[in-house]
Amino acid sequence: MFQISKFINPHIYKGKLIKYTFWYLINNFFINSSFPFSKIKVFFLKSFGAKIGRNVIIKDNVNIKFPDKLIVNNNVWIGSYVWIDNIEKVEIDSNCCISQGVYMCTGNHDYKKETFDLIAEEIKINKNCWLGAKSIIGPGVNLKENSILKLGSIVTKSNL
Repeated sequence: MFQISKFINPHIYKGKLIKYTFWYLINNFFINSSFPFSKIKVFFLKSFGAKIGRNVIIKDNVNIKFPDKLIVNNNVWIGSYVWIDNIEKVEIDSNCCISQGVYMCTGNHDYKKETFDLIAEEIKINKNCWLGAKSIIGPGVNLKENSILKLGSIVTKSNL
């Protein structure tokens, strides 16, 4: 059984504390806010290391933890209140719709270890996928091309 007091912080900010402090401010003022201009959001994401394709729409109140671990290809819609909790890489391929309130989580903890170790795995959303509103995508998921998730879906395993 895990013991929270024995958890060892993996220092996911190591060597980039200043960069991520600035990102925190930019994210809160421009990305995770009601700021309406998608092209400016894309500019800031690219400035902090995200790889963003053409014709990407980012709606209001989107939260992205680490822009340098984000790849978004062409023709992607990211809806309001999407949270990309990416301590590991998240890649969204072309022609995808990420609907309102979707949560992508790349990290979890090993509850079987006393030290409650952090486990981080990439997420890959392949071409032509639609993630319905309030869907949850777990660590290590590789969603196959042309997948459609219904409202409130929870995906914890890949559907290669």
